[in-house]
Amino acid sequence: MSATITQGYLDHEIFGIVSEVAASKGVRAFVIGGYVRDCFLGRPSKDIDIVVEGSGIELAEAVGEKVRSHVSVFKNFGTAMLRFKGIEIEFVGARKESYRRDSRKPIVEDGTLEDDQLRRDFTINAMAFSLQKEDFGALVDPFGGIRDLAAGIIRTPLDPDTTYSDDPLRMVRAIRFATKLSTPEQTFTIVPESLESIRRNKDRMSILSKERIIEELNKMLVTPKPSIGFRLLDETGLLEYVLPQLSNLKGVEMVEGKAHKENFSHTLEVLDNVAAAEMAAIKEQTLKDFVFVDGVEVEKVRTEPNVWLRWAALLHDIAKPATKRYDPALGWTFHGHEIVGARWIPKIFQSLKMPLNEKMKYVQKLVSLHLRPIALVTEEVTDSAVRRLLFDAGNDIDDLMLLCNADITSKNPRKVARLHANFELVKTKLVEVEAKDAIRNFKNPITGDYVMRLFAIEPCNIIGQLKEQVKNAILDGEIENSFEAADLYMRAKAAEMGLFPVE
Repeated sequence: MSATITQGYLDHEIFGIVSEVAASKGVRAFVIGGYVRDCFLGRPSKDIDIVVEGSGIELAEAVGEKVRSHVSVFKNFGTAMLRFKGIEIEFVGARKESYRRDSRKPIVEDGTLEDDQLRRDFTINAMAFSLQKEDFGALVDPFGGIRDLAAGIIRTPLDPDTTYSDDPLRMVRAIRFATKLSTPEQTFTIVPESLESIRRNKDRMSILSKERIIEELNKMLVTPKPSIGFRLLDETGLLEYVLPQLSNLKGVEMVEGKAHKENFSHTLEVLDNVAAAEMAAIKEQTLKDFVFVDGVEVEKVRTEPNVWLRWAALLHDIAKPATKRYDPALGWTFHGHEIVGARWIPKIFQSLKMPLNEKMKYVQKLVSLHLRPIALVTEEVTDSAVRRLLFDAGNDIDDLMLLCNADITSKNPRKVARLHANFELVKTKLVEVEAKDAIRNFKNPITGDYVMRLFAIEPCNIIGQLKEQVKNAILDGEIENSFEAADLYMRAKAAEMGLFPVE
């Protein structure tokens, strides 16, 4: 055991309480894993894992009684969890694990701290702080995790072939940690022998559930630079298992000396642009989310990254390979890729076991609309075009604009600067039109019930035609967005159809 004393990392009173209760129960307890790692990285962490040489559930219940906190017990996993003064503490008994070839579910037996550290995925996650009174705060680091942390290295405690074959999800986790922990000041890399092992063991991905893979991908997507992870997934061959449609974006084709943009690299650049822009907007508190509370829509300031916005960035050009054409006059075109891409989203979500609810529809909407603001940049920005964009995007207009701005990429800095400047004009126009016409959450002033009562008619196609004419007149700026103007317009259109109000 190391004699290193980690002053300040265990100041929270819960650590002293756990130490005291563990001593009274005659068991040894240690803080292990992510909390220890994040202490050395200077990152805040409110999740604490306690490993116990004994019953983690019994210690959790005793601590819960001491601090008067409810304890949630998960007997199937041998874990228990409680919350205390803003932090979440999970307790588990030390264990050793063995695996069968055809399953990622381990055979678990009681073990020592050393056994527990051996089963950990990476050296930087196997470090522990002692909570024993005699060496409180001592670092237990049998695999040199502190050294690997300083060097920015992702390495397995055991032979990587054993680690990754036992639980293939660790291959994706290695990539996720390399992505999450990398900063502009320090890049985390997976050691070469571990990368080679991932390539050798990639076929083991077939035993994993899609849900577990997506959990890792979602964590990867909300990092400051998610492209790191997707490039590593590609380099190791895992991307073919995770999202083959993204792999299909790779490569450049040339005809008559003309080549198209490398769409895989472009997609990852857009993804990073979205991540940077969203985090800046969160810091400035300029992004809003709309949630329903007791049936009423409430506006809230966004405080965390929206993983579905990141998915929209990742998938915005997903249908380009299917729509790629070469025109001798125009060069390479991808006409309709946004429409085809939007049509693909439900199938992609279904294949990945992702939700098919409003989250999927949000991604589908952003993919289908992602070219619209760009079209406004290159053409005259009319009030009518802006109204229709606001109508179609609704509350997602800010996220759509963020995605589209991030989609402006080119090796020509003058072109990028010009497009960004024009984009600011579109944003200004959006604000002006929204303030004047209130289109974002447009509701047709004319309802079907009103039309039926006014003309004493039964449900029929005419009602839909009249409502559509009113909607288009408002969006095109022919009439203002009010019931009075809409009613006059609708009566005039009805008269043209030979329909008159019943006196």
